[in-house]
Amino acid sequence: MEFDFDLFVIGGGSGGVRAARVAAGETGARVGLAEESRLGGTCVIRGCVPKKLMVFASEYAKGMHEAADYGWEVKIRGFDWPRFRKRLEAELDRLEGVYNGLLENAGVRVFARRAMVADAHSVRLADGKTFTAKHILIATGGRPALPEIGNAGLGITSNEVFHLDELPRRLLIVGGGYIACEMACIFNGLGSKVTQFYRGAQILRGFDDEARGHIAEHMERHGIDIHLGTTVLGMDRAGGAGGLLHKPAGGIEVRSSTGDTFTFDQVLFATGRIPNTAGLGLEAAGVELGRRGEVVVDEYSQTAVPSIYAIGDVTDRVQLTPVAIREGMAFVETVFRGNPTPVDHELIPSAVFTQPEYGSVGLTEDEAAAREPVEIYCTTFRPMHKAFIGREDRVLMKLVVSKATRRVLGVHIVADHAGEMIQLAGVAVKMGATKEDFDRTVAVHPTMSEELVTLKSPVRTL
Repeated sequence: MEFDFDLFVIGGGSGGVRAARVAAGETGARVGLAEESRLGGTCVIRGCVPKKLMVFASEYAKGMHEAADYGWEVKIRGFDWPRFRKRLEAELDRLEGVYNGLLENAGVRVFARRAMVADAHSVRLADGKTFTAKHILIATGGRPALPEIGNAGLGITSNEVFHLDELPRRLLIVGGGYIACEMACIFNGLGSKVTQFYRGAQILRGFDDEARGHIAEHMERHGIDIHLGTTVLGMDRAGGAGGLLHKPAGGIEVRSSTGDTFTFDQVLFATGRIPNTAGLGLEAAGVELGRRGEVVVDEYSQTAVPSIYAIGDVTDRVQLTPVAIREGMAFVETVFRGNPTPVDHELIPSAVFTQPEYGSVGLTEDEAAAREPVEIYCTTFRPMHKAFIGREDRVLMKLVVSKATRRVLGVHIVADHAGEMIQLAGVAVKMGATKEDFDRTVAVHPTMSEELVTLKSPVRTL
């Protein structure tokens, strides 16, 4: 059978774009790609990139106060949100153009509309056109989930947060995951009064307990009002019309599970993300979906239908952009180069861009202790640049070490620029470095990271 395309990709995020352009540009495959929104997907358009730029913006207030303590003459007048937003939107437009250029140069045919799977080898576009493809790749990512509460639509999600008309004076963030905590730190740094509700006992569930507590303490010290064991029961307009991106005149009245009522200018829900599989025709085509709607795949990203594959957040494996890109590359290697390549999802470094940042790779203390006897090496201290001006912010450095093999099973860093440090520590952990390998490495002085190679005695054995 002659197909219109060798590969048709549904979804123009980082994973889908990488798979499409490599398949077309490096293997000569005939590739089509459909994206109903904007090329670049969550990471580039409404996730990692705009978030990190907002992190940069939010850190300058603290930096200017510290500069004054170091002897600089500084005048701080406040943050111009409209000016920043205009520049941010221009940068996102530029990046979308870069993605479009990469696809065009590789020879990928791009369709700016929604697509769905018609059958094992057919894709139907929203305009009714149907194309056949030898292989179909689902790379539609995920979307924010709203809680099932009264008037949840009065709130916004991470999709809308970058496009607010004005900076909210009083902001409630609902959730305790990394997106919620990053946004809390960002808006606190920009000048909003931030309150955070989380239903659990501590923020950042799934990360190392000691690091979680350390971050929560710093967030509260810097003015974020964290309410643990608290959820939203319902919301109402406190007065005025308002809309999604601009606040109601009287704000939003929030009823909490503790029995209290609060009023905020905006409510941001960061209560999890779900795979984008609704309305794609996957189940009708024979593709198996999981409990959360995720596409079920094997180690080669292949679904129950041999011609259909899926990568990235839509599979709900590891929701990180670099992982989606790797899955896309492995897909091309497997399908178009005849070299079956599973994706290695073990020991993936990650960073949470709170203030201070949290970088981690490997097992948490509790995870490691549940598997085998371990030694914990940990220190907290005031770094030189903070201690000099009397700041109380502290750094945490932690190694989780196997007693039997001496391998470093986990590294956890809470500090400014922890994301940069954990990338390099991740190389050592991935290579199987032992505690003695760390000890043999000469310290770079004076730095914060030198503590990772000077931790001599365990603080506890489990």
